[in-house]
Amino acid sequence: MWIWDNLSVHLVDELADFAAHNAGWLRVFQLPTYAPDLNPTEGVWSLLKRALTDFATADLDHLIRIVKRKLKKIQYGRICSTGVSPRPA
Repeated sequence: MWIWDNLSVHLVDELADFAAHNAGWLRVFQLPTYAPDLNPTEGVWSLLKRALTDFATADLDHLIRIVKRKLKKIQYGRICSTGVSPRPA
């Protein structure tokens, strides 16, 4: 079984040829281009990217601290998909 996503490096002709040549024993499942329902973490990354919009850091340690803080806010429901806080911060 081969679960095939649409990452650009996976869409080269050689892989398509391999799948066609081995169709007798290889079953290929093509994923849609964007399928957040198949990967629940997609929603988390989407929220995190929105929370970090127009943000600059001084160094890598600062970025790590900010990302951890934003992930905690997402975990405890202070950042949601609508951008509105569902409960007081």
